[in-house]
Amino acid sequence: MKSFAIVIPCYNEANRFQTERFKAFLKNRNGVVLFFVDDGSTDTTSSLIKALKSVFPEQVQSIIHLKNKGKAEAVRTGINEAFKRKDIERFAFLDADLSTSLEECFEIADKIDTHKAFVFGSRIKKLDNNIQRKKYRFIIGRVIATLISYMLKLPIYDSQCGCKVFRRDWVGIIFKDVFISPWLFDVEIFFRLIRHFGREKIQTKIEEVPLKEWVDTDDSKVSLLYGFKVWFDLIKIYVHYK
Repeated sequence: MKSFAIVIPCYNEANRFQTERFKAFLKNRNGVVLFFVDDGSTDTTSSLIKALKSVFPEQVQSIIHLKNKGKAEAVRTGINEAFKRKDIERFAFLDADLSTSLEECFEIADKIDTHKAFVFGSRIKKLDNNIQRKKYRFIIGRVIATLISYMLKLPIYDSQCGCKVFRRDWVGIIFKDVFISPWLFDVEIFFRLIRHFGREKIQTKIEEVPLKEWVDTDDSKVSLLYGFKVWFDLIKIYVHYK
């Protein structure tokens, strides 16, 4: 695999920053660079990233937002910074809690080729995988995901999974402009691709991959208040991109 960048947005992640898992992953993967974006954390997140970078100076990059800008802008900042590296051909973003493992993200990136430009994980529960989600999150998530699929007019099961991988030539199309929503930017990614390529073509260029494992964490960064605001964001996104 050519050089691969994984962007990891972080906001007050000190209590669940899994240093040893990051170390174990990077140890035998010289072609992988982790771009951590500290999105205005007020705890010791930046210190933990700095300590990891001291061990892997070539494979860990740190970007700091002085103020919290939201996950969407943290991801966009990280992807655009990684894009400056001409040797990187594949780009991903992944949740800092590692609900999807680094190893599985790496495996998914292997599916990127001349035919597939965008591959994303999907939390489909099957007999042969381990998908552990809180019941209330699953129910609310399914309602939202079904509505999003209807809005996009694409047969996507899980647009909101936090593991997505892109080919280099698609980065500018997706991440050039600021997103409307701080948390529902995944929906905007699909709308931007539809606008650029058309629905028919992108269905031949993207692939939804059932994850082998996903384990919900207790410390969600999405506030209850935003749970109500999400419906207004969906309306804004739909009106903007239709």
